[in-house]
Amino acid sequence: MHDAPLMLCAGEALTDMIHQGQEHWVARVGGSVWNVARALAALGERTAFAGAISADRFGDELWAASEAVGLDLRLLQRVERSPLLAMVEQGEPPRYFFIGDDSADLYFDAQALPAGWSSGLRWAHFGGISLAREPLAAKLVALAESLKAQGVAISYDPNFRKVMDERYTPTLHRMAALADLIKVSDDDLRGLFPGLPLEEALQRLRALNPRPEHTLCLLTRGGQGASLYRGEARADAMAPAVAVVDTVGAGDASAAGLLFSLSRHPERSLQSHLHAALAAGSAACLQSGATPPDSQAMRGLFEMLEATKVSS
Repeated sequence: MHDAPLMLCAGEALTDMIHQGQEHWVARVGGSVWNVARALAALGERTAFAGAISADRFGDELWAASEAVGLDLRLLQRVERSPLLAMVEQGEPPRYFFIGDDSADLYFDAQALPAGWSSGLRWAHFGGISLAREPLAAKLVALAESLKAQGVAISYDPNFRKVMDERYTPTLHRMAALADLIKVSDDDLRGLFPGLPLEEALQRLRALNPRPEHTLCLLTRGGQGASLYRGEARADAMAPAVAVVDTVGAGDASAAGLLFSLSRHPERSLQSHLHAALAAGSAACLQSGATPPDSQAMRGLFEMLEATKVSS
């Protein structure tokens, strides 16, 4: 495959239907895994999104937004099924439900991907509700296992949602065991391990991986900063202060920023990789909606964080 992608994000692309009051709703393109793909492409990585979208106007919007940031569209499939919709009734705290019992995303076919598509892959990212929706989840776990066997590094963000009940536990265990990078928020940990203190929940999650001395774990805490772990090593930092327009998609952008840093600058310290993640997440907050971070804004925020490291 000519110019095979270096980065892959596989999972769901959906439409957020956001309640505006009374009977007014506004449609916004989204999906956790797809957001990471768009952010990576916007930062300049040769990235493909593997998934299935509908062949209607909702799918058209997702296709156009993918094309606009330069995503490799050869792995994006169009299916004559209904779109996957996330009905967001309330913003903070979020209240939502999903419509898509037989929607297009479930019909993704990894066997139909073009020959040689994975020959250049460095990283493959999985997560979100796609791993809680059968039969799609089983297809994606199998794909992650196959890529891992080829030597591709695996990134995993569970991105907890209410649909991840006890049936999700085997998938959580399998994906955490495969992962070379686990990205998780404090809210994710509370959902995945209800009733456990945050530190104990994090330890439980990291213990699912058989190579903790090599596996990275990014923990984000919203306004309380973030930590990046590898084995016994740990880096901590606060996000740079910015004029926040919207925090939607900031966590996905931080995952993309870390993957970008790991791919382009593997020699960096743990602290610098964390700064890259925080810079991308903060850059995404400068725009409305789940908009990919601007690469120049990310670079400036990264340099600001690096300067504080040097001066401290």
